[in-house]
Amino acid sequence: MPSLVSIFFAFFRLGLTAFGGPAMVAYIKEFAVEKRKWLDRGTFHEGVALAQAVPGAIAMQVAAYVGLKIRGISGGIVSFVGFGLPAFILMIVLSVLYERTHSIPEVVSIFTGLKIIVVAIVANSTLSFAKPIVKSKGEISVAFLSFILFTLKFNPFLIIILCFLSSQLIFRDEISTEKITSKKINFSGLIILVVIIFAFLSLLFFFDKTLFILAITMMKIDLFAFGGAYASLPLMLHEFVERLHWLDEKTFMDAIALGQVTPGPIVITATFVGYLLKGFIGAVVATIAVFFPSFIIIAFASEIGDKIKNSKVFIRAKRGLIASFSGLLLFVSLKFISAVSWDWIKLLMVILSFLCLIKRISLFYIVMAGSVLSILFFSLNLYIFHKVRKTEYLSVLWKI
Repeated sequence: MPSLVSIFFAFFRLGLTAFGGPAMVAYIKEFAVEKRKWLDRGTFHEGVALAQAVPGAIAMQVAAYVGLKIRGISGGIVSFVGFGLPAFILMIVLSVLYERTHSIPEVVSIFTGLKIIVVAIVANSTLSFAKPIVKSKGEISVAFLSFILFTLKFNPFLIIILCFLSSQLIFRDEISTEKITSKKINFSGLIILVVIIFAFLSLLFFFDKTLFILAITMMKIDLFAFGGAYASLPLMLHEFVERLHWLDEKTFMDAIALGQVTPGPIVITATFVGYLLKGFIGAVVATIAVFFPSFIIIAFASEIGDKIKNSKVFIRAKRGLIASFSGLLLFVSLKFISAVSWDWIKLLMVILSFLCLIKRISLFYIVMAGSVLSILFFSLNLYIFHKVRKTEYLSVLWKI
């Protein structure tokens, strides 16, 4: 059984390279199942199915699930915090820079090269999850249904329901050979978490009403963010721009841009919102609030998962949800590809990144190399820009 410290630093390192949203699930699987042998493949896939069925960022939920399975509630908290902490730290830094400059082009430009690597990460993750299902016509059908529905911009929660129902009709011969677990549900750990969140809210209510409203709003957003972190963005827009009027639309769009260039789920945008509203304490409150409810839900789902995993309904649902997740990854892949203005340099970068991932070179080193290249390209473009501006200025002087 790994120590809590080793779990934390393992997921902290994964969090440093957590670009591509749900695509990171494949890399968590490679690390936790294939390298460390903390979980078997079947148990991990149960976690992915549960993470899709509950609200919250899928990769964060899967990270929490791994920790929950190997060390209980404390392990889940450690893996969850470790995986999300790098994104929080970087978003704080970017929020400070934004507050002082009110401009993000230079900041985002530094991370431009990472967008190319993200395309390779998502493509490789799609391939990893698609491989096991290509031999089954039923799973291919569910994956295709999921892809079409995401393309048509259906509600993610509705997609999950449709894929669940489809799985019950398509997969009719599922029989479990596993023994029914006698493990008791850890209600005490879950109750402690609920008590902590109520104490947290009570403290905010008496300490600062604005922070209390911020926390309640973020929790409400998290509870309705079915289908992954992207589902939280329209909810945030409605709450903070249209209802509370705490941000204007341009500032919120800047927040999304910063959320995209940081590792971790895009819901880390909440950190930016909290920082602009109430500084560092606001960022901490917003971040805790936007992740805590979904963590409690995945913790409960993990506990009851052992009781229902032998159910035919759950076994069929697991196959269907894993297949639908492959469809989601394909949709995300095409979305990222279409968002890049391609040229031969970017094409070469994405091919090299993809080959490195295929060769199982550490994602950490690939992302670090991409960061360095981004900074070099940004510096070069800035140098050329100033050279061109200087030449134009001298030309105007000469004409005068």
